[in-house]
Amino acid sequence: MKHLRLSQLAILIAAIGCATVPELTGIAGNTAYAQEAMRAEVGKIVQQANELYKARKYRDALGKLQEADRVGNKTVNENFTIERMRLSVASAAGDNDAVIRSAEVIVAANKLPAKEQLQLIQVLANAYFKANSFAKAAKMYERYFSEGGTDSSARQYLIQSKSMSGDNAGALKDTRAEIQAAEKAGRVPSQSTLEAYAYAVQKSDKAAYLATLEKLVMHYGKKEYWVNLLNSVERKPEFSSRLSMDLYRLKLAVGQISKTSDYMEMAQMAIQDGNAGEAQKIIDQGYKAGALGTGAEAARHGRLKDLAAKRVAEAKAGLAAAESAAEKSADGTALVNLGFSLATAGEYDKGISLMEQGIKKGNLKYVDDAELHLGVAQLLAGKKSAGVKTLKNVKGKDGTAELARFWVIYASQSK
Repeated sequence: MKHLRLSQLAILIAAIGCATVPELTGIAGNTAYAQEAMRAEVGKIVQQANELYKARKYRDALGKLQEADRVGNKTVNENFTIERMRLSVASAAGDNDAVIRSAEVIVAANKLPAKEQLQLIQVLANAYFKANSFAKAAKMYERYFSEGGTDSSARQYLIQSKSMSGDNAGALKDTRAEIQAAEKAGRVPSQSTLEAYAYAVQKSDKAAYLATLEKLVMHYGKKEYWVNLLNSVERKPEFSSRLSMDLYRLKLAVGQISKTSDYMEMAQMAIQDGNAGEAQKIIDQGYKAGALGTGAEAARHGRLKDLAAKRVAEAKAGLAAAESAAEKSADGTALVNLGFSLATAGEYDKGISLMEQGIKKGNLKYVDDAELHLGVAQLLAGKKSAGVKTLKNVKGKDGTAELARFWVIYASQSK
């Protein structure tokens, strides 16, 4: 008579906030205990159940095994064999309660070879999880790992089990340990682990929350992560309002600008900063996206467009004089600003050259701003390696360093 072997389980990684149920799949035959003594009256019933199982008549197979339950004075081996058979049939039938009952008996018997025993411990943990018995599931997952289990995806269920059973501290500790272990091994932490950790520390540890969001953006790049990251950075007390336009630029780059009001405000800020060419590009994008040029405010949008064009013409007419004055200035601020204005308008080589001259000249009030803008200009010009190198030099604690790091991430994700 053939017995049953436990195969590897296909476990679905859970998403943040969702107790996704692990699957119990792929239980097949094994002859590991076929030679152990079993009375003919019991063996016949189990064999018949096995034939029904192979014919996929799972409910009939479970009913047949109930006949074996009614046989008196069964030996330990007979009970063990029946439960192994029942476990496989119950799993195929989707009867999770029966899976739990049989798996508990088999695990407690401790008769399986070490590898199969470990797999069955995982089966039982998954079944507890599926039954919402989260405290029992957590204990069984702990046992799985303590006895040598290596299926990293099972840690997601361990963490969720602890969280769902009220052991939030334990869940947080395990999540943090999982991230650290992955990074120490040179692996990228799983998306669900990072999401779980971000969710857990969102209110209690803002620094850890931001750092985790940054990892999610870096490794997985979903638009939602970018939205949360940039919004959270903007809310930091130390984030300087001076960088509002810089934040807008990054939001535009990652596709977060879609509202008419955002296009309008961003274009107006660019004009006020002396970057009319940049404003013109922003307005053109707004028109192309359908956010500008329509509705009750269409005339206002048109006036802003005309103003940007007028300021661009004025800037071109006065460029030589502006450059001469900037070169004569005692510090490099004017050169940096003029260069950035040219670069954001599309005149990259000329703009970057002036910015580099300004930074070299020195005596800048906001050195990190200048480095940030130079790095952005280099990225816009397609000089990715130079831009990344420049941005990595930005160290400001007022939001400039964060923005620089985010531009580096964006550059790594851009073609």
